[in-house]
Amino acid sequence: MTVSRRDAVLSTLALTASSMLAERTTAERTALAHAEHARFDDKLLNLDDYEQAARSKIPAVAWEYIEGGAADEITVRWNRDAYRAIRLLPRQLKDVGTLDTRVTLLGHDLAHPILLAPTASHRLAHPEGEIATARGARDASAGMVLSSYTTVPVESVAAIKPPLLWFQLYVQEKSYTRDLIQRAAAAGCTALCLTVDTPNSGARNRQDRSGFTFPPNLPHITSANVEYPIMWKDLEWIRAASSMPVLLKGILHPDDAELGIQAGAAGIMVSNHGGRNLDTTPATIDALPRVVDKVRGRVPVFVDGGIRRGTDVLKALANGASAVMIGRPYVHGLAVNGAAGVTAVVNILRHELELAMALTGKPTIKSLDRSVIFA
Repeated sequence: MTVSRRDAVLSTLALTASSMLAERTTAERTALAHAEHARFDDKLLNLDDYEQAARSKIPAVAWEYIEGGAADEITVRWNRDAYRAIRLLPRQLKDVGTLDTRVTLLGHDLAHPILLAPTASHRLAHPEGEIATARGARDASAGMVLSSYTTVPVESVAAIKPPLLWFQLYVQEKSYTRDLIQRAAAAGCTALCLTVDTPNSGARNRQDRSGFTFPPNLPHITSANVEYPIMWKDLEWIRAASSMPVLLKGILHPDDAELGIQAGAAGIMVSNHGGRNLDTTPATIDALPRVVDKVRGRVPVFVDGGIRRGTDVLKALANGASAVMIGRPYVHGLAVNGAAGVTAVVNILRHELELAMALTGKPTIKSLDRSVIFA
């Protein structure tokens, strides 16, 4: 069946069915993680392993699109290197026999703070595309943000029922965008993640050099479709289009976070678009503390970009993030083993986060703060 552009853009919605999971001990989590690994490949022990395995699964041209960044890809590298430069300070003899990774985001209870960021065209990585991603998110108890560049109709993704489904929006022509928002809300999506950092894309030299174009059988939005430039005043009609809370994705400057809150944003997503737009912008983990300090707890703050280890998740949370989002890593998992690969990538991160929590003497997400950072 042919999927229209509107269905493709819209295939991003879902009813939210989140529930609070019971606490588990470290031993129980370890056993579950080991069992999950054994289900497909016990040699894929971390996210870098999945990245290497995915390279042989994804066509070379599509790989350049997925992995590529802007210009010299300096920000892409900084996103990862900045996490490695942060040192952790462990504490000893704390009661960490029971670890609790639960969080509440915009009124929804989740088992852990690892979300799937919006990424484009999952059928480039796996034939089932966003359907498999949603299954993987559901089985990993992970919230999912569906991209406007989805290749699967939104109703199909919604039917999988991941524990949380938000809709990422690129603003297009005004009436079309309003209809899109309302359809997302009607489908049961519970928040709108408005991308604000892409009035145009960056210098995608790597992508252009590869000759990448979207295959004709993959519905998508092209940059030519994103015609409507938005400014702060436009948040008024975007918010009025539905009752969904609106989060702003692509904030790096603290003053933009403040302006967003003043304009009614329900959350701030610290992101540099995975290093794909303006090269040499700061790593998101470096920008995060300044934004958090400006926000002062008035709305949740999220961060994406460069997260590859559970210690990275812990560092982001310790620096004030309410939750983190991963992008390329779960696409790697999707390519390697479909839904099970997505689940595995999230479970690896979650398990590593729990190990890091125990080793820093922090048994709950709420107890994490900057005291675990060796300054």
